[in-house]
Amino acid sequence: MAAAAALGAAASTGALWGLVQDFVTGQQEGPADQVAADVKSGSYTVLHVVEALGSSLENPEPRTRARGIQLLSQVLLHCHSLLLEKEVVHLVMFYENRLKDHHLVVPPVLQGLRALSLCVALPPGLAVSVLKAIFQEVHVQSLPQVDRHTIYSIITNFMQTREEELKGLGADFTFGFIQVMDGEKDPRNLLVAFSIAHDLISKDYSLGPFVEELFEVTSCYFPIDFTPPPNDPHGIQREDLILSLRAVLASTPRFAEFLLPLLIEKVDSEMLSAKLDSLQTLSACCAVCGQEELKDFLPSLWASIRREVFQTASERVETEGLAALHSLTACLSRSVLRADAEDLLDSFLSSILQDCRHHLCEPDMKLVWPSAKLLQAAAGASARACDHITSNVLPLLLEQFHRHSQSNQRRTILEMMLGFLKLQQKWGSEDKDERPLSGFKDQLCSLVFMTLTDPSTQLQLVGIRTLTVLGAQPDLLSSEDLELAVGHLYRLSFLEEESQSWMAAMEASGSLATLYPVAFSRHLVPKLAKELSDEESDLAGGEEPSKCPRHLLCLQALSAVSTHPSLVEETLPLLLQHLCQMNKGIRAAGSSEVIAVCQSLQQVAEKCQQDPKSCWYFHQTAVPCLLALAVQASMPEEEPSVLRKVLLEEEVLAAMVSVIGTATTHLSPDLASQSAARIMPLFLDGDTSFLPENSFPCRFQPFQDGPSGQRRLVALLMAFVCSLPRNVEVPQLNQLMQELLQLSCSHSCPFSSTAAAKCFAGLLNKHPAGQQLDEFLQLALDKVEAGLGSGPCRIPAFTLLLWVTKALVLRYHPLSSRLTDRLMGLLSDPELGPTAADGFSLLMSDCSDVLTRAGHAEVRIMFRQRFFTDNMPALVQGFHAAAQDVKPNYLKGLSYVLNRLPKPVLLPELPTLLSLLLEALSCPDCVVQLSTLSCLQPLLLEAPQVMSLHVDTLVTKFLNLSSSPSMVVRMAALQCMHALTRLPVPVLLPYKPQVVRALAKPLDDKKRLVRKEAVSARGEWFLLGSPGS
Repeated sequence: MAAAAALGAAASTGALWGLVQDFVTGQQEGPADQVAADVKSGSYTVLHVVEALGSSLENPEPRTRARGIQLLSQVLLHCHSLLLEKEVVHLVMFYENRLKDHHLVVPPVLQGLRALSLCVALPPGLAVSVLKAIFQEVHVQSLPQVDRHTIYSIITNFMQTREEELKGLGADFTFGFIQVMDGEKDPRNLLVAFSIAHDLISKDYSLGPFVEELFEVTSCYFPIDFTPPPNDPHGIQREDLILSLRAVLASTPRFAEFLLPLLIEKVDSEMLSAKLDSLQTLSACCAVCGQEELKDFLPSLWASIRREVFQTASERVETEGLAALHSLTACLSRSVLRADAEDLLDSFLSSILQDCRHHLCEPDMKLVWPSAKLLQAAAGASARACDHITSNVLPLLLEQFHRHSQSNQRRTILEMMLGFLKLQQKWGSEDKDERPLSGFKDQLCSLVFMTLTDPSTQLQLVGIRTLTVLGAQPDLLSSEDLELAVGHLYRLSFLEEESQSWMAAMEASGSLATLYPVAFSRHLVPKLAKELSDEESDLAGGEEPSKCPRHLLCLQALSAVSTHPSLVEETLPLLLQHLCQMNKGIRAAGSSEVIAVCQSLQQVAEKCQQDPKSCWYFHQTAVPCLLALAVQASMPEEEPSVLRKVLLEEEVLAAMVSVIGTATTHLSPDLASQSAARIMPLFLDGDTSFLPENSFPCRFQPFQDGPSGQRRLVALLMAFVCSLPRNVEVPQLNQLMQELLQLSCSHSCPFSSTAAAKCFAGLLNKHPAGQQLDEFLQLALDKVEAGLGSGPCRIPAFTLLLWVTKALVLRYHPLSSRLTDRLMGLLSDPELGPTAADGFSLLMSDCSDVLTRAGHAEVRIMFRQRFFTDNMPALVQGFHAAAQDVKPNYLKGLSYVLNRLPKPVLLPELPTLLSLLLEALSCPDCVVQLSTLSCLQPLLLEAPQVMSLHVDTLVTKFLNLSSSPSMVVRMAALQCMHALTRLPVPVLLPYKPQVVRALAKPLDDKKRLVRKEAVSARGEWFLLGSPGS
């Protein structure tokens, strides 16, 4: 046994010796990894490796010694965690001694020390010993980049694991690092060196008398001037170096006396990058410096910043200059002062005011805005600065406003004032005892109210914004001020709809109503209510309505101020009352008036979504009222009412659908369940007990063969149930799904059948997977196949198929592929083919009423990409196999899919699909042409190399389509001709004369928008190939 063991050990030792010889003398690299693997597996120990290397380590030839140490170092890099403390001590002593060896030996020695710096078993004191040896024995900057990087890595490792030991070296460690870094040029090493320098400062290592030396050894790289080489594998960017160096320079106030003069010098230089870097570094420096460090340099810093903002042609320099001034002011504001110390903030702000305030008196001169920006940058730094500057500037601006009479001058002055008021809004809450604006409140309000009556729209706009900011100041405006403000907003509410002042007034009303609901409740809502009733009386008396009736503007204003729960409780009944009065015939009404009321109701519903109580109040108030009006309108009557017919029109029902859906999506599950328990019996059992004024002449049965108007109201049921949260259980679901399925395949009323199909699909999409869902799907498939056979039910059955397919595609249901195949099969159908092609647009687009994320539908991410991947091969194959007369259907479906697809997904498939897209341009269908052109235009910009292969075909087809009967197709074709100029110029030059001649014709097009596109496209082609183009 002993003999066998001895033989095994001898064999093992022989194998190790052979690997060592192969590496050292055979110059092979593979044996090092093998030895390291054997040590890790326990076949050898590090001691065995050292013994095997014995002769190599003592060889008189330096290259041989270097190879031997390199092998040992590579083994240690892999196996340093296996070393014992005693082994580490001997290895450190060995490596330290070899640092004095020949320069060829030093690189592998450093690799070994890097491995040892990672050892957990490194005894105390050895880290200091290693670094002292490196500092004393190695001339770092004479080494190659890799070896210098190794030394930085050793220092970094020790700083992370032996911080206290290194701090014991005191300033000697800092001095040693300065010697190591001095003269470094490689950006890879500089990143690590900057990190070490930052840690030296931030972790409180002793800098001793070497503060200036450490600053000099790092600041010599400022500003960074580095351009990474092309295809740089290391990925080091100039910005990385800038940020690393800035972190060092701005890490301690002890650098300030050296850094600030350097920054002033660089800001005053001619280099744009140096100015930007210096200003950004100054901002960073202010975060650590105090008043003492900045004191001697403030005048020079202010002079440099002022000059850059006043004179620069670069917006970036101006922005950074303003940011630096903001930082300086913030630094002076937060400095803790001794009792006998001078407060530099006041004197600094006084200097800024002295140099800038006189420019504010010249609103037509170019320095007015730079001066205002400088003052606002300083004022935005702290509450003290804001109060100091505002109290000096506001009286001046108020005086200048009244001194100048021209609207554009007043607008400039008011815009400057608005900037200072916004800053007061930012800082005003910090000290409620002192309100700088209180002394100017009356003058400001008088001035703002004056601008609101000015004929200049631009001045009015600034006045409205200023009023909003004044209103946001806590307790600034008195009740009289608010009454006047509301009066002005009321007047502005009746300007021309969609004008700038009208929209700004609506926005301001909403903002201020949130803050002052009582004022709006007292002074605005009653006026709007009276305006509505007066308008009704005027129209009832036979007066001609104006171009934009005042009652429509009233509706907009009511919805705009519904931003507070108490106001919603006043405005919502007014809107519903207005709708009910139209229903009772108190005033004549068309579909546009009803839609306008519904749009206002929807806007109120959207504003209520953020507050659960308001949301429930709106839902339980508005939804029953709308349902009652609709049910009343659907009842048979002896004398048909015009309005009742209006309420059943598709556009009106669509508007009501939006209101009900918006009012339902944000309900909590409990409240949604309560509502469902009332609304479902209404549609399934005719239970109208919860509706207001529920005395109807006959029973409400929308799913029975009663009046067709009742069936149309299934759209309102769809709006409700398809907006419920997914975890709300729908009562009587089985009965509802069967009724919807039955109605969806009815051919008597396409609107009702489509609404039923959408409702069925919306419920399917949300239904959890399981047996019940499978049963519903099977019923739907049976119904679809029965309806698609022949007869009048083909269109409704197809519509049901389409919506069910979309519901399943959105949730990645396994059955979606089967339904999609069925849909593609219908592309060859003579009757349904064009409709099936249009269906692909629905599958790929977002809906507004059902199957939306807002309505809690299950919409998986990237469903379009998945649909494309799963179905595009079959669609292309079907096109090639189809008869000539149905090929346009496939092209239309294809163009819809590709047009909705994210371009990064489409680009890789472009070579195989481009021929089909080009063929789609020859399709006579304008919809196909437009969809294909919309798809091709971005591809011309993003894949010019692929598109240039087909330039002849593209030019011909685009020019032909520029004469299309359809205006939108002509415009799209000309936009594509414009985009063609992004292809390589040599490819396009042969076509330039032909295109320039052909594009002369659309220059005389009868439509202005077409002529505009033609001018743009022809101009680009005309300049093609010219110098500088």
